[in-house]
Amino acid sequence: MKKVKLIIYWVATALLSFGMLGSGIAQIGHAQAMIDLVIPLGYSIYFLSIIGVWKVLGVITILMPGFKLAKEWAYAGFFFLMTGAFISHLASGHHGLSDVIGPFMQTVFVILSWYFRPDNRKILSLT
Repeated sequence: MKKVKLIIYWVATALLSFGMLGSGIAQIGHAQAMIDLVIPLGYSIYFLSIIGVWKVLGVITILMPGFKLAKEWAYAGFFFLMTGAFISHLASGHHGLSDVIGPFMQTVFVILSWYFRPDNRKILSLT
């Protein structure tokens, strides 16, 4: 069972990291696809730079060893970002599957990666 958990962790973490890194770099570079995504939601273009940098830093934090508290913050940030994106689409009337599948699946990957991460990547309570 331990091997299955480790496989789930690495698959979810790889998919999470790939999605966040790719979109983060595109957001930092103000790719037209990213601009076309955030403007209809009512966000300013400068918002792309902010979330893009945080996404890239979050991926680095989650992948590198150590820094357990920083990992908790990165997972929390990804969770808030992706659920916020999901809700933003719904609140803006974008109810189509193509509008919400990305944020929804990334939220699933965040939860799976966080839940199945190995003990050496967790803050363990002594109580």
